[in-house]
Amino acid sequence: MEVGNHTFLTEFILLGFTSDLQLQLILFGIFLILYLLTLSGNMTLVILIWTDSCLHTPMYFFIGSLSFLDFWYTSVYTPRILAICVSEDKCMSLEGCRAQFFFSCAVAYTECYLLTVMDHDYHMAIFNPLPYLGTMTNSLCTGLVAGAYTRGFLNAIAHTSNTFCLKFCGQNVIDHFFCDVPPLGKMSCSDTQIYEKVLLGLVGYTVLSSILAILISYFSILLAILRICSASGRYKAFSSCTSHLISVMLFYGSMLFMYSRPSSTYSLQRDKVAALFYTVVNPLLNPLIYNVRNKDVKETFRKAVWR
Repeated sequence: MEVGNHTFLTEFILLGFTSDLQLQLILFGIFLILYLLTLSGNMTLVILIWTDSCLHTPMYFFIGSLSFLDFWYTSVYTPRILAICVSEDKCMSLEGCRAQFFFSCAVAYTECYLLTVMDHDYHMAIFNPLPYLGTMTNSLCTGLVAGAYTRGFLNAIAHTSNTFCLKFCGQNVIDHFFCDVPPLGKMSCSDTQIYEKVLLGLVGYTVLSSILAILISYFSILLAILRICSASGRYKAFSSCTSHLISVMLFYGSMLFMYSRPSSTYSLQRDKVAALFYTVVNPLLNPLIYNVRNKDVKETFRKAVWR
């Protein structure tokens, strides 16, 4: 669409990872296997928690909620990656790009808030173990998860509106596998100074406030664990928090690497690999992290297999 001296873009071409046809087929097979493993792993964990009454506790409710979210998280990105690998038509309309951008923001922000809620749950379980089950009622747990989704989608609306107020011109080729902030920012022919300030404030407040809350909470948890008299009690308390801590480090580490740097330092090839980690790898690892380190889940899985 031509306006003035600029031709504004109405569709984009996503290059994906490579133009080598043979390598594309190999990548298609790899990503398809990873996608199926992610879907089956997360849904297996959700079903186990849903069907076994022994796992009907606040902690497992939040773990199941995280797995349910990761089921959709990977579905925002991986089907498009698979299509890019096998299809000659790599075009995506502006509306399709906006929709994918919105849902990618929604699941990312929701996971950010959900991990913070899970941290609050661990904090309550260690600091107030006796009234814990009475305090963390089903209605409160459901409300916390619903609040995480609500805030995640509200942030996604603001983030998407801020991004697609920009005008995109020039070449319509995106050297990436989904519509993301760095490549879209490079294609903008609008003044991005205000956009980057709003983006920094929105993302920075959400991510940094969540990280700060988690760090303060874990510092208190560490002090509480050190005050536990028995070695077995300390190990059990620490072990229950380790899975969540690993998940937090993987998620926030990749997100901060991607979005905490000035736009002038972006390298699309390097950032493509980093984006692959939090869009595809992290949703695959979460059920493994919570399964491998959790005796209750492993025992429930063994019972289900025998049945």
